[in-house]
Amino acid sequence: MELSATIDPPTDLRVKPKLPTPALPPGLLRHVRPTDLPAAVDLATRATTDVIDITEGVHQAVRRTLGLPEGDRHGRTSGLPGLVYRGVRATTNLVGGGAAALITRLLPWLDDPASHPPPSREREAVIAALNGVMGDRLRATGNALAQPMELRLADGQVLPIDQPEALRAALAEARPRLLLLAHGLCMNEHAWQRGGQDLGQYLAAELDATPIYLRYNTGLHTSTNGRELAARLEQLAHAWPQPPERIALIGHSMGGLVLRSAQAYGAEAGHGWIAALRHLVFLATPHHGAPLERAGQGLHAVLSSTPWSAPFTRLRRLHSAGITDLRHGNVLDADWQGRGRFGPGEDRRTPLPLPPGVACYAVAATLARARSPLADRLTGDGLVPLRSALGEHDEPTRRLRFGKANQWIAWRTGHLELLARPALAERVRDWLSADTATDD
Repeated sequence: MELSATIDPPTDLRVKPKLPTPALPPGLLRHVRPTDLPAAVDLATRATTDVIDITEGVHQAVRRTLGLPEGDRHGRTSGLPGLVYRGVRATTNLVGGGAAALITRLLPWLDDPASHPPPSREREAVIAALNGVMGDRLRATGNALAQPMELRLADGQVLPIDQPEALRAALAEARPRLLLLAHGLCMNEHAWQRGGQDLGQYLAAELDATPIYLRYNTGLHTSTNGRELAARLEQLAHAWPQPPERIALIGHSMGGLVLRSAQAYGAEAGHGWIAALRHLVFLATPHHGAPLERAGQGLHAVLSSTPWSAPFTRLRRLHSAGITDLRHGNVLDADWQGRGRFGPGEDRRTPLPLPPGVACYAVAATLARARSPLADRLTGDGLVPLRSALGEHDEPTRRLRFGKANQWIAWRTGHLELLARPALAERVRDWLSADTATDD
């Protein structure tokens, strides 16, 4: 009798096994996602490497005073200390990189992003702040926490900007008038909702317009964000039910610089949306820079003055490109390309005047009770000086010439508090109700 045996086929290791998904509480998943883990490991590895670099730099500064040679690079030790530091650095990168790679490969088996609840505002606020501080590094290293640029409707829906058919469907009910709102550094679109007021929603109701909220990585160069926004506005205008009759751009703080950049690059590229642009409104925008960033540059110079403290200037270099652009208010590539971000602080911007044919308005906030030379230059709203927000400058070529009727000052008001002022909403509404700018 012939015996037969049943042999199971070999297991295809490429087939994803059905492993149980960890039962994480939905409340926790709103704040933390499993996909955050490899990104966090990558951040921790890079932070540890930075600390090692600073430690070795201080060590070598001491050795230099004893006449001992440097290693193969400035700030690196030679001999046995150099070997130890290289070993520690290599081990850190090996362990961190291996752990991140392993977690990334396991995630498809252990996590189902489709089952995630909507993220909490607390989570989104932390990511926005992280991107503001080091968003350029996150993007350069491919970190999953890097914030992509998004255009969102009032209900939070992300517009599928690269899918023309889906984009047209999402905008089917859009009004002929388009309002775009751009937030400031380390913020997201939720910044517009303060003190029970949402400026975008209010203006949309008053002006029969459709508000679009911009979310972007504020750690990137302003000009990088401006160029990308110009391209996305062109896609948005093409997908609008009818070509937008009027477009108004409203920017708070850094957002105003991004809008100036977008307008410049849109005009340079001959984009169609430029013809519909009627209003540019700047709310507490540091057109000529913010003193806190310049103070950071001063601290960098102090730390660089002695060989023992010089290694700590690496901490200053953790500042994102977006933050260093705020030193003078950079808006174009030419303002920063080919120049060290952490070098001398001279203002080398290419003057960019307000665009002709567009009604431009400037709102400044100040903690002072009244204008004075000292208050104008130093007080401001806690972050942006009054003169910078109003576009005033000692050099005539850099001065932004807002008409007197196109300026408004919110007294005894802080930088973020400004967005909660009902008087601000009413003033912007009145401005956007006009078709042309008001001159002096």
